[in-house]
Amino acid sequence: MKFDVKTQGKKMEVALEGRMDSATAPGFEKEIFQKLDGVTELVLDFTDLAYLSSAGLRVLLSCQKKMNAAKGSMVVKHVNEIIMEVFEATGFDSILTVEQ
Repeated sequence: MKFDVKTQGKKMEVALEGRMDSATAPGFEKEIFQKLDGVTELVLDFTDLAYLSSAGLRVLLSCQKKMNAAKGSMVVKHVNEIIMEVFEATGFDSILTVEQ
């Protein structure tokens, strides 16, 4: 999985590409968490993310908790149909703010 991080002030936008699974999720989480200090708005762009495993869901939950603790917000946008089905089946569609 590849990801591109752009930070402007207190806003961080991350564009993800490929697959977030048990092999890639831990590295993504570690790198993103190192950059989240001072961020109050996190936007995850899933335009090019093809697959999300349970390990990826755990990372999303951790990011959401971190943003909640910072009194910030997190938005997941451009989610494909397959990943949206995963969000709906797991209840993540009610935990996360998802924008198509």
